[in-house]
Amino acid sequence: MVDGLPDAARALPYEPKGMELVKMATTRIGRRVAWLVGSLFCVAGCAQTVSEPPKQPPPEVTISKPVSREVTDYFEFTGQTEAVGEVEVRARVTGYLVKVNFVDGQNVKKGDLLYEIDPRPYQAALDRAKGDLVRLLALADKAKADLARSERLRPSGAVSQDEYEQHVANLAVHKASIQSADAAVRDAQLNLEFTKIASPIDGRVSRTRITEGNLVQPGAGDATLLTTVVTTNPIYVYFNVDEHALLQYQELAFKTGQELHPKILKNLHLPVEIGMANEDGFPHAGILDFADNKIDRNTGTLRTRGVFENAKEYLTPGLFVRVRIPFGVPHRALLVNERAIGTDQRQKYLLTVNKKDVVEYRRVKVGRLLDGLRVIETGLNPDDLVIVNGLQRARPGSPVQPRAAAGSIAATQSTATDKSAGNAGKPATN
Repeated sequence: MVDGLPDAARALPYEPKGMELVKMATTRIGRRVAWLVGSLFCVAGCAQTVSEPPKQPPPEVTISKPVSREVTDYFEFTGQTEAVGEVEVRARVTGYLVKVNFVDGQNVKKGDLLYEIDPRPYQAALDRAKGDLVRLLALADKAKADLARSERLRPSGAVSQDEYEQHVANLAVHKASIQSADAAVRDAQLNLEFTKIASPIDGRVSRTRITEGNLVQPGAGDATLLTTVVTTNPIYVYFNVDEHALLQYQELAFKTGQELHPKILKNLHLPVEIGMANEDGFPHAGILDFADNKIDRNTGTLRTRGVFENAKEYLTPGLFVRVRIPFGVPHRALLVNERAIGTDQRQKYLLTVNKKDVVEYRRVKVGRLLDGLRVIETGLNPDDLVIVNGLQRARPGSPVQPRAAAGSIAATQSTATDKSAGNAGKPATN
């Protein structure tokens, strides 16, 4: 008997039906047992993985100490350049324009001829006025002679008192007429001169509004505008100081004993700096020379003005600029990289690492940006180690692996200091 079957049955060329069913049942049971054993091994392996997870090392972060350097606080505003002088060139006499003597946009000097109006009618008027003056002078001479003769003949009675008084009156009338005629000559001379229109100031001329052949005329409301001329050097920058900044300045001035409202602001030589949209920093230096006498009720700001040299005409009237005014005295401050600062519900914070390599949350008050570094006014100590890289992996109260920043904030500070030293003593170029 083999495998529980009679030898006779195994020798048969076929298996009986009962034997076939037994064999199939045995095969199915074996498969189920094998599956059950495999499942048990799998569960055991999974249970071992969950119960004993591998330990993850603390995340790596980059740290650096804050930079301590001397800084100056500034007020910053938005301003706009404006020409010191601007003149609208208009005709002062009526006539036809016969010549334009400039190219649109060119620089002109005071007295340079810009336009010419047809002078012939005014030359004729001048000649007529001069003729009238000569005629009246001749009549005055005749009246003088008549009066002199009357004075000679009056003692002898050849000339009556009435005739004598008439000669005196005639001479007075002629003298008055001469005075009027002389004024008419001067008026005609002025009108003739007004046919030549010259630039009233040094500066840059705009485009011509009227071309040759057009009629121009004077008048209070309908005077023809020919062009405009604006000065280029120096140049003004107007900006509005908000009430908060003004009160801060006044408080500081009161504490330091400075005069709040000087008689002539320009004489104090208060520095003011500007920078344009395509410039870094504030490369143009000037002085504050005007502050309005009251605050605008609509905006709550004080209109203020600075004046800047513009010999190279780098600044054009109408430009929007950034304005910076120093506030207070230079003082030591702590600065950190801008990317190290986080925001939490409108509150700025820094993440630092203590001596146990544990992350700490520091709520800070930030100041202005200086050479890529942000001033920290409160909430940070000079020896604190600030996380500058890896903030997304750091959590307050969790351990980390700190790594010193290679040439991060300190290198930036050194570069900024070298740059400031290199620019020291160099005048601002306009």
